[in-house]
Amino acid sequence: MMTDPIADMLARIRNATTARHETTEVPFSKLKARLAEILKEEGYIADFAVNDEFPKSITIKLKYGRDRSPAIVGIRRRSRPGLRLYVGHSEIPKVRNGLGVAILSTSKGVMTDRAARAEHVGGELLCEVW
Repeated sequence: MMTDPIADMLARIRNATTARHETTEVPFSKLKARLAEILKEEGYIADFAVNDEFPKSITIKLKYGRDRSPAIVGIRRRSRPGLRLYVGHSEIPKVRNGLGVAILSTSKGVMTDRAARAEHVGGELLCEVW
């Protein structure tokens, strides 16, 4: 049993970009699929696909620049099982002065910091990517 599956996903992405792998694979969950969708929308990963054969998994295709520099410079888990971190809509942090993105789990679903500020909702601060 895994204690923190989101931290595991982020660690797999971090390790794969450090090793310059093309893809990485993580066990499937709806939350992880939504996180991958947000990372794709924000331009941090090239693509992702859900593999439906048992056991279900998500294959994430990583994105690199022309000089093989990764699109994800840093990725950090903020809220964790031992210390949950909740923020109101006025307290949502700006990651790297707006150059990065914070991902929150709100009552209206998983969304970026900009979308949460626009909808005036707070929630659990899952992670930060820059």
